[in-house]
Amino acid sequence: MSDPSPLLALRAGLIARFSGDAALAALLGGKVRIHDEPPRGSLPVYALFGEAEILDDSVDGAERHRHSHAIAVIAKPGSVRTALDAAARMAALLTDAALPLQGCRLVTLRVRAIKATRDARTGEARATLTLEAVTETQ
Repeated sequence: MSDPSPLLALRAGLIARFSGDAALAALLGGKVRIHDEPPRGSLPVYALFGEAEILDDSVDGAERHRHSHAIAVIAKPGSVRTALDAAARMAALLTDAALPLQGCRLVTLRVRAIKATRDARTGEARATLTLEAVTETQ
């Protein structure tokens, strides 16, 4: 079986980092849930993997990838604080985090931004955490 793509490896590392944190689980309604799309029948609070991009960033024969990943925390209408608290906890968990990744090594990881918005149609609050990372294929 081949190693996952660097994008999938980073996502798996993020899930592993977040899953064991009781404080984050409490902010997300009792369980850390990060989905690829809004789960049918689930009510907020939950997190979604948003837009992601990886670019070739190879140097001196080392195969590297530069990542940009968004994680959106969706909260109930009127609960922007809930979404922001969960996003801030995620950011704190990533400070100086060493994420073991399958098939690659994490070179750098930083939180570039946390943004709060509200869905005009549903009123749901959203906090989006934007991450930047560099991975190197092993």
